[in-house]
Amino acid sequence: MRMMTTSVSLDEQILAIDVGATNTKFCHVDPDGTLLETVRRQRTNYPCTPDRLVDVLVTRIERSASSRVGVGFPGELCDGLVTNPANLARPGGITTEIDLQLDRAWRGFELQEALRIATGRDVRVVNDATLAAFGCCTGSGTELVLTLGTGMGLACEIDGQLQDVRCVGFESFLDARTYDQALGERSRAEDEARWRTWLGLAVVGLALEFGATTVHLAGGNAKRLALNTFADLAGPVVIHGNDASLHGGAKLFYN
Repeated sequence: MRMMTTSVSLDEQILAIDVGATNTKFCHVDPDGTLLETVRRQRTNYPCTPDRLVDVLVTRIERSASSRVGVGFPGELCDGLVTNPANLARPGGITTEIDLQLDRAWRGFELQEALRIATGRDVRVVNDATLAAFGCCTGSGTELVLTLGTGMGLACEIDGQLQDVRCVGFESFLDARTYDQALGERSRAEDEARWRTWLGLAVVGLALEFGATTVHLAGGNAKRLALNTFADLAGPVVIHGNDASLHGGAKLFYN
């Protein structure tokens, strides 16, 4: 965790928010992405409707004096509009089935615009794995980012340029499970040794598919890993803490 103790003016601070399928995290960061305080967490409540999430985020944003807010969302977006809510369409969290009515309520929802109108702040919303990539990547070569938490997210940068990649969480992986099911928190809690084995296979396969020169592992479960898990991988693997997405909030405003 990068944490700064010197003062930063309010004009420079960004409120970084990482909306997770289990918890939502909040922290102010400086223009370099350094954390300026202890990270605060709030349980993500279900069913997580658009209005309910907006209410939670607006309350937090209005407590902040920062005029800039960077938000990571655990689904697919296009210019701040939700195109696929992923696990937020599950009314009771990742262990429940997708609810079609909740899924429809999210699709096409202008999340970024709703937050801007409600708060009067400069709010920018991107996919949570994208935000993690901003916090992890160095700008050199093909960098693959996997976020490991309630489910699994993916992002990719080539020489510092974010690539348009598919959402792999719902894709079939192995043992009749999706990537989310095989590599998410529920699978880890059931059998951590098996989870590590499956993750090793996924990292090797995805690194080969994307031609990755570096693989970054972020999210809450990245801390459970050791580098020797990926000894068969040609390129380096970098393990980050759980706050990579928060560090990445600054890059939505400062490059």
